[in-house]
Amino acid sequence: MSYSLSAEAAEYYEATMVPALFADWAPRAVAAASVGPGRRVLDIACGTGVVARAAADRGAAVVGIDRNEAMLAVARRLRPELRWVSGDAARLPFVDDAFDAAVSQAALMFFPDRVAALREMGRVAAGRVVVQVPGRLAESPGYLALTDVVARHAGPAVRDLFDLYFAVGEPALLTRLFDEAGLRVERFDTWLGATRSASLDTFLGAELLPFVGSVPPDVRARILADCPAALAPFLDAAGAVAAPIEVHLVSLIPPGPGTLLP
Repeated sequence: MSYSLSAEAAEYYEATMVPALFADWAPRAVAAASVGPGRRVLDIACGTGVVARAAADRGAAVVGIDRNEAMLAVARRLRPELRWVSGDAARLPFVDDAFDAAVSQAALMFFPDRVAALREMGRVAAGRVVVQVPGRLAESPGYLALTDVVARHAGPAVRDLFDLYFAVGEPALLTRLFDEAGLRVERFDTWLGATRSASLDTFLGAELLPFVGSVPPDVRARILADCPAALAPFLDAAGAVAAPIEVHLVSLIPPGPGTLLP
């Protein structure tokens, strides 16, 4: 993640969003990168380290890098034996071909210079680059319903903040970014996941977290009041949430002299 979070928010992210969504994504990204024992893997914009942990559990030698110190603090607490580095995805502090694979999950949309970050991934990866991001908002019905409520009460400026999560969801845009970065698409898969939370309150607490400071209390109250009806199709009888979200998982071949992973 690239937006700034407090220590409390980073812990909340690990406790809620990781089990609700990203723990399901991480094994897919790691498998796409052909991660196995002895492989050198870089987790870019690692957040609290869910991808790095999945790679390490497969026997890889893993480095996680992120700009957010609060996220890194959680990652270090959970897996102190792994290497965690503070740094910028657009200026990775590693030599060419330092890793067999570079993986970036749920982060590309937040990078100020997406092409520069992708080029850096290709530079440091000798074998494969894997990028996994949210897809199209229009194909993510749970989030489309929530976004409509946010837009109705908070206006276009806050809607734009929420839309940022899906900013690289159009396949044509993603492909253009990869082309500009010199990365060749090996495989482009789209799948439908879901954010799963035990309650609507937990789901909304996590999903509204990135822009909560931008929403006045009365506006936030109106958003929360309208959400039960808007999200009713995604609630089960016990009140648990399963909000569908489209996901793109792309395996890429860098332009450098490295050898493609098997």
